[in-house]
Amino acid sequence: MLSERRLQVLRAIVQDYVGTEEPVGSKALTERHSLGVSPATVRNDMAALEDEGYIAQPHTSAGRIPTDKGYRLFVDKLAGVKPMTAPERRAIQNFLEGAVDLDDVVARTVRLLAQLTRQVAVVQYPSLTRSTVRHVELLSLAPARVMLVLITDTGRVEQRVVDCPAPFGEASLADLRARLNSRVANRRFTDVPSLVEDLPEAFEHEDRGTVSMVLSTLLETLVEENEERLMIGGTANLTRFGHDFPLTIRPVLEALEEQVVLLKLLGEAQDPGVTVRIGHENAHEGLNSTSVVSVGYGSGGEAVAKLGVVGPTRMDYPGTMGAVRAVARYVGQILAES
Repeated sequence: MLSERRLQVLRAIVQDYVGTEEPVGSKALTERHSLGVSPATVRNDMAALEDEGYIAQPHTSAGRIPTDKGYRLFVDKLAGVKPMTAPERRAIQNFLEGAVDLDDVVARTVRLLAQLTRQVAVVQYPSLTRSTVRHVELLSLAPARVMLVLITDTGRVEQRVVDCPAPFGEASLADLRARLNSRVANRRFTDVPSLVEDLPEAFEHEDRGTVSMVLSTLLETLVEENEERLMIGGTANLTRFGHDFPLTIRPVLEALEEQVVLLKLLGEAQDPGVTVRIGHENAHEGLNSTSVVSVGYGSGGEAVAKLGVVGPTRMDYPGTMGAVRAVARYVGQILAES
């Protein structure tokens, strides 16, 4: 275990390197930070930190920079999440509250995250597999044609037209709507098939074909919409960090184009806390020079998807973690109210 003083030295190195983009020397550390010891002692502490693999010396400099291991210890032990100021919180709330539908919420969230963190922002759409049914509406378009409207707790709205095998009266349609909602409203999507399988038997024989057709369209909608969707923004921000990537940012850009890679990066939505993956902790080789900060968001205290940012390992971790967490909280509130 590192001594408390050496932890303080590591924290100072990370803070200075993130702030100045320059490798950090012992003299600069003692001048900028109240470490209470001489530059010689700081040099000894830095040598010990280097031996332990927490900092390294770039070839061209006498100073030191944090390694992935050093950033990891900083995030786990030394970095508190920086809270957003009251004006920042108001700005987030005002920007997101103007959204008109789920697509607009996601688009605004991506823009906001990219602006706040000056990194690449990634937002996953709420997955229907982790969503619940808010309401199913059935509307008559013609004697043998029905519009099915599925509304989720996360604000998604799916519409399908059902061509019925026989005319279906308004009274029967109202009966089906009531029975369907009594079974599936506020229930998980994954539970819906078993909840409705015997519903046709509650209707007259001549209506059962239409009821079965409506139910099969509902279940097909769930299957069709199961695919995970993402929105990404702020990729141009990476160009500001050209010197943070060993050779070129091309591998990073190529990795960001692969949706499967990004979904794996964000992690499982069921984990609602802030997750930080640093450098080589990212399995995809193209992202070994980046860090990913992600968090779950959703309504009712349950995460239904993830959002986060991708940037160089030389990142303002406390500020980024605070921004990601704050935005996720407001998105969850908007989904709950939508």
